[in-house]
Amino acid sequence: MGDLGEVGPTIWEPANLFRKDAANDGDQSSSPAPPFGLIILNQPLGHFTGVRRLWDNAQTHIAADGGANCLYEAGVARGEHLFDDLDTIIGDLDSLRDDVRHYFEAPPRQTKIIHDPDQYSTDFGKAVKHLRNSHTGPVDIVTLGGLGGRVDQGLSQLHHLYLFQKEPGYRQGRVFLVSEESITFLLKSGSHNIRVRDGGEEIFGKHVGIIPIREPSRITTKGLEWDVDDWETDFGGQVSTSNHVLPETQVVEVHTTKDVIFTIAVRQLQ
Repeated sequence: MGDLGEVGPTIWEPANLFRKDAANDGDQSSSPAPPFGLIILNQPLGHFTGVRRLWDNAQTHIAADGGANCLYEAGVARGEHLFDDLDTIIGDLDSLRDDVRHYFEAPPRQTKIIHDPDQYSTDFGKAVKHLRNSHTGPVDIVTLGGLGGRVDQGLSQLHHLYLFQKEPGYRQGRVFLVSEESITFLLKSGSHNIRVRDGGEEIFGKHVGIIPIREPSRITTKGLEWDVDDWETDFGGQVSTSNHVLPETQVVEVHTTKDVIFTIAVRQLQ
């Protein structure tokens, strides 16, 4: 695969983000998920179980401006109080509804509302900066509502995967985009092992994409129905979309010469 001076492959276990009671999971087949912060963007959440799983497992909960409206509609407007422990709402607040603001400001809730008028950064960017500044070390970030809806917004979120992970080795933490149907993250140049099954609950579906949005790359894969070896991939040329994880595969191996986007389907959890 070529020698990039790596100590070993980067290990990914994204299923742990969705585990029930992940912090106290006795399953030793995979490592526990590291602490992560959850950011909710301004995109309808639906009411899927994955939202609850991520919310329960997250250390910190931040709504980027109108993301608070989406939380309200997914919970409070249905007569439930699932998201009352929202820590922070941040952004230019041009999308935050008055009734939602009043709800999260009212006791006993203690949501902090931060007005950041900077027009040169997105609400997503403001939420990431706030979250990272609130931690003394690296912190993983899971973002809900990042994909789906308007095409320009979806492309903006993919852009942010590159923007927030410029440093080698994910030194500030990893960033995940979660929609109702998939989880998406950035594989930096080098080798990666992505655990997709561990004998526990089936979290992921079979569909996988590996997309070189920023620049052409050469990729080698193992564990997919259509594996490739030192295969040139280029946005506008050849891309690996709608590939399938083989039924027997537990770990998908990817080696890439440049940063690429990796996305895999998420099952409808019960």
